[in-house]
Amino acid sequence: MADDPLTGFVRTLVGSCVPVLVLSPHLDDAVLSCGALLGWAGRRAPVTVASLFTEATPPPYTLSGRMYLKQTRAGDAEELFAERRAEDLRVLELLDVDPHHAGLVDGLFRRLPRPRPGTGGLARLLPEVAHVYPTYRLHLTRGRVSAHDAAILGAVAQTIDDLLPAGSGGLVLAPLAVGGHADHVLVRTAAERSGRRVVYYSDFPYNQSAAADAEFTRGHRLVARAWKRDLDRKAELVQGYRTQAGALFPGGRVPRVPEVYLVPESDSGAVSRTAPRPPGTRARTAGGVS
Repeated sequence: MADDPLTGFVRTLVGSCVPVLVLSPHLDDAVLSCGALLGWAGRRAPVTVASLFTEATPPPYTLSGRMYLKQTRAGDAEELFAERRAEDLRVLELLDVDPHHAGLVDGLFRRLPRPRPGTGGLARLLPEVAHVYPTYRLHLTRGRVSAHDAAILGAVAQTIDDLLPAGSGGLVLAPLAVGGHADHVLVRTAAERSGRRVVYYSDFPYNQSAAADAEFTRGHRLVARAWKRDLDRKAELVQGYRTQAGALFPGGRVPRVPEVYLVPESDSGAVSRTAPRPPGTRARTAGGVS
């Protein structure tokens, strides 16, 4: 049976042993959105999964940060993120891919490079004044990157340069930033500016309740394709992120839906411009689960 266009495209890349760099904003995003493809490609080509925002900070935490810790039944963010890093390594080992943790601070816990004038003492009582994104819903998931994150954007770009040198002929898989999380937008922006060949993945499970940025997809002439291979194993892989799975999927069931990738029109051939939108459960994102 002939390959569908997306499988044919990926098969051509991995058959040439082209290095693939998967950019995962958080410690689970790559598997949530790309776990089935990774399981297929990891056996056939050199694949590196770079998780960018892999650290937290000590207290005091914002209200959104405290809500997130409550959701994950954790009391200390640094201890939680240590467990998240361990989970990620265990899951990625099953996929035959190389993990890389960049060590940047998660947006929910990222503090300003310099305190705002006159807020030194206040920050102990109201931690929000010292954070880049004071709240989850009103700041972190508005689809906008703070001007205070310029150095963070540079660090993500440097990670791409370090792991996939220019001229290597490799492919970058980057988030489409469905749902508007600033960390996802940062990673997408760094990939977009990298000069590498980029395919964007639709962020799951947020794509079950939010639409992609139509202006971005049109501007980059992206066409959507569904990946349906190796989906049976994906739920088990996602459940390996025990600290996150319960908050993301309150009923305990991970929907079995195709993964969606957006390929530049020049790479995709004659494919549909309509993004697949399989039915699924509404993602629960309140409180800062990332």
